[in-house]
Amino acid sequence: MTEFKTLIVEHHDEVLVVTINRERALNALNRSVVEDLQQFFSYYWSDEKVKCVIITGAGEKAFVAGADITELADLNVRSGNELSARGLYLMKTIQNFPKPVIAAVNGFALGGGCELALACDIRLASEKAKFGQPEVNLGIIPGYGGTQRLPRLIGKGKAMQLILSGEIISAQEAHRIGLADEVYPHDELMDKALKMAKTICSKAPIAVCLAKESINRGLDTTLTAGCDLEKANFAQLCGTGDKNEGMEAFLEKRPPKFTGH
Repeated sequence: MTEFKTLIVEHHDEVLVVTINRERALNALNRSVVEDLQQFFSYYWSDEKVKCVIITGAGEKAFVAGADITELADLNVRSGNELSARGLYLMKTIQNFPKPVIAAVNGFALGGGCELALACDIRLASEKAKFGQPEVNLGIIPGYGGTQRLPRLIGKGKAMQLILSGEIISAQEAHRIGLADEVYPHDELMDKALKMAKTICSKAPIAVCLAKESINRGLDTTLTAGCDLEKANFAQLCGTGDKNEGMEAFLEKRPPKFTGH
């Protein structure tokens, strides 16, 4: 396995838990973290043994408290464009990763941290978590997809409110508006995330992959084009061994044994 400077990677059977390990900096999303995450997802992209990924932050205070201000302070137009491009590429990689990615938000998810959570497929939050896009307080705007993914997730009006005000909201409010999918007691977050990940791992891998693709690509096109994509993916799955196994197991009233083929 490759080594990462800023990440801790733990195997839980078919689930990988990747922890951003910059606790003293509240796991701020600096260049090294972005590069390590990009390398991580590239490394495991085609690994059939991995069926789900959980991202979390080290310590008790932060998931990712934002970008590293020491890197932002010296940006100019050219370097700002380059930094945004790297972050956007990472978020696109996570969104398109062929296995589900769960954000276990254990504390502050601000700025780039909120954008990282937005790029994940499911967002589970500790009751202590805080969410926000406070970039306007620094004279900038979200640069890793926040102005695009947030309104798609929670609606234009509420996204405008959060981004233009720079307001930081609780996990409970994030859940109310659809930013967090579930909220759990702090000490139960990782157990709940692992339970959900293992539930996903028990399903047909190709079906899970194509369901994720259908949802993500469908949101970026028209309803008609999205339904055409769904039809094509549905038809593709009808030719898999896992489809035959799933149907037979249901009729025989036994658990299916999916192989990913």
